Amino acid sequence: MTRSNRAALIGTLLFGILCRPAHASAQERQAIVEKIAKTYGLDSWGQIDALRYTFAFEWGKIKVHRSWVWEPRADRVTYEGPDKGGKPIKVTYPRSQLASQDEVVKTVVEPAFINDSYPLLFPLHLAWDAGPTVEDKGVQKLPLGKGSARKIVVRYPSEGGYTPGDTWTLFVGDDGRIRELDFRHGGAVKPSAIVVTWGDQRMVGPLLISLEKRGMADGKPVRVGFTNVAARLVGSSNWIDAK
Repeated sequence: MTRSNRAALIGTLLFGILCRPAHASAQERQAIVEKIAKTYGLDSWGQIDALRYTFAFEWGKIKVHRSWVWEPRADRVTYEGPDKGGKPIKVTYPRSQLASQDEVVKTVVEPAFINDSYPLLFPLHLAWDAGPTVEDKGVQKLPLGKGSARKIVVRYPSEGGYTPGDTWTLFVGDDGRIRELDFRHGGAVKPSAIVVTWGDQRMVGPLLISLEKRGMADGKPVRVGFTNVAARLVGSSNWIDAK
């Protein structure tokens, strides 16, 4: 997937280092990744048959709402939202057969799915994605809120993968929960600089998910939110709402 095909994700401002970085070994970095991912439900991911959510992005006059059902075991996606021209559509497709889908799915829906699912499940992507480097910068002041947390910088390579050149800087508490996110795009996608809280963290079945992220994007207020969030477990037909 090229950068030009990716819908706008969320970005962050980088802040100066407030203390000397911790020179973590590869084993220590892996332990950090596992702690965060397991806090958000990595070990229970195999129980998930489907996730349902509506993504909302508000930045100035830009307001985006898209609804999804992702069945990870089948890797099948159902999308409800606007097409490239703003006309509402509903489509279901297997991601393994993306090449055979029409252009709307390939150039609009699939990039939007990647865009919207990353801020929903990024703690799990820490463990799933093989490409990024992870660096522990030590305990530092939070960019937005009061107090401090461990600064974990996740850098994706400039080529390949879903987020080429992007940097996700997480501020993580001793409990493994993310407090704030500092993200910047590696390309020209706007907004390119955003810092947001990792707020309203709730259990969705066995997963812990942040439903509300607020902060600043390129100098303007931004909101990234998720509503109608629910999980369906393997062997069940019932949806478990966030609580």
